[in-house]
Amino acid sequence: MFLSTYEKQLDGKRRLLIPQEYRTAQNGAEARVFCFLSITADCLEAGGDKLMAEYVARIEALPFGSEARTALEEAFYAGQRQLTYDGGGRITLPESLCEEAGLGEDVIIAGMGPRFQIWDRARWQGRKPGSRDLARRVLTAPPGGAA
Repeated sequence: MFLSTYEKQLDGKRRLLIPQEYRTAQNGAEARVFCFLSITADCLEAGGDKLMAEYVARIEALPFGSEARTALEEAFYAGQRQLTYDGGGRITLPESLCEEAGLGEDVIIAGMGPRFQIWDRARWQGRKPGSRDLARRVLTAPPGGAA
C-alpha cells in the first residue's frame, strides 16, 4: 500500500524522487509506475501493477464501444505514461502532465492505499480542510446513511 504524505520538489528537468517505501514488488511499483492526470481530482495519479489491474477491470466491465468505456479508456489508457526510475529512485514527469495538473516546483506525494497522488503543494494545502471535513462527516454518518 502507498501510505503517508511527503513534501518534495521537482528539479528543473521535472524529476521527482519517489519514496523508497513506494518502490516495492508488493504494490507492483518496484521498477516503474503508471502515471496519468487524475480523473477525479486536480493532480496526477500514479501506482503500480495493482492500480493498473483495478482500472483495467473497471474498464472491461463496461460494454465495448460504449460512451462510458471510451471515456475511461481515453482518460486512463491514452493519458497514461509508464515512468521508470533512474538510479536515484526518481521519475521524470512529462511537462504536459505537469502543466495539466498545475504542478509547480513544490509538490506533495500523498499515499492513497492502492495508488498515490502528486499534487501542487499550494493546491493540496487549500484542499485539506474541505477534504478533512468530508472525511469526518462520512466517518460519523450512521451506517447506511449518506454524508
